[in-house]
Amino acid sequence: MKKTLFALAFLLSFSATAGAQTIFNAAGATFPAPIYQKWFEMYHDAHSNVQVNYQALGSGAGVTQLTAGTVDFGASDFPLTDDQISKMNTKALHFPTVVGAVVPTYNIPGVTADLRFTSKALAGIFLGTITKWNDPEIGKANPNVKLPGDDIIVVHRSDSSGSSFIFTDFLSKVSPAWKSKVGVGAAPSWPVGLGGKGSDGLTGLIKQTPDSIGYVELYYALQNKVSFGAVQNAAGKFLKADLAGVTAAAAAAAKVMPADFRVSITNAPGATSYPICSFTWLLIPAQFSDTAKRDAVKNFLNWMLTDGQNVNESMSYGKLPALVVAKEKAQVAMIK
Repeated sequence: MKKTLFALAFLLSFSATAGAQTIFNAAGATFPAPIYQKWFEMYHDAHSNVQVNYQALGSGAGVTQLTAGTVDFGASDFPLTDDQISKMNTKALHFPTVVGAVVPTYNIPGVTADLRFTSKALAGIFLGTITKWNDPEIGKANPNVKLPGDDIIVVHRSDSSGSSFIFTDFLSKVSPAWKSKVGVGAAPSWPVGLGGKGSDGLTGLIKQTPDSIGYVELYYALQNKVSFGAVQNAAGKFLKADLAGVTAAAAAAAKVMPADFRVSITNAPGATSYPICSFTWLLIPAQFSDTAKRDAVKNFLNWMLTDGQNVNESMSYGKLPALVVAKEKAQVAMIK
């Protein structure tokens, strides 16, 4: 799958160099790329002198390029580790932008029902220990669905991906076997399956492959009209991803959000919390040598935290909790 490139011009701020064009290069997550594109277009409609070239290459590529200093800022669906931060010339600040859901998507010929997946079933499928669609662990959660005896074709991301990190983070919390054999990672050593690059590539592979199952961000599943199932949450309820479930998971996390915003919200408590959710982050250097870029980034972040949030729900992303927004506004002032 060829790289998706969003080259979007938009004005972020006025400074002493007003009138001169400021160009940003950025790269990272595909998970939030649709809303980032929308935000940049909206900002461009209202303003005009900064160009942002955002390459949706995956979270791992965004972190790598930010570390190498080849981009002005990055985007990731997983928070950086202390070790990753220490390797950067300038400390990267985490700014949550939206809350999103990862959903189990499937293509089973003849099956049109919305399937329900226990955590044990999902872990077993991706471990390769559950290999048939009519396996009892899948069947017991779907007693009214006639499931075929076909082999399950597992599809996963081939690149370093925030979606993979979120999905494996969830599996590691609900399955001791997954935690010990695979663990959490943006590019784990998958026990089984075919690889697709990027959210678009994985979605396309599922649509083309009968009897397949994979995982993508909710927006991609809805836009591509692929089936996706309900997942058993921490309270034992089966929930299909929607804005209410995403918002509930974020609200639970907001109460314990650390000062640096590095938090996992998979398998969040509460009967209404969808279990495979995450914040996604812009990774912004704490210091800019170019004052025009510094002021531009700060101006955009403040817009993103206010007007930008009004777009989230129309694109199947959850809004940031008010408590998180307030904390982020204070962090904007830390950019020097």
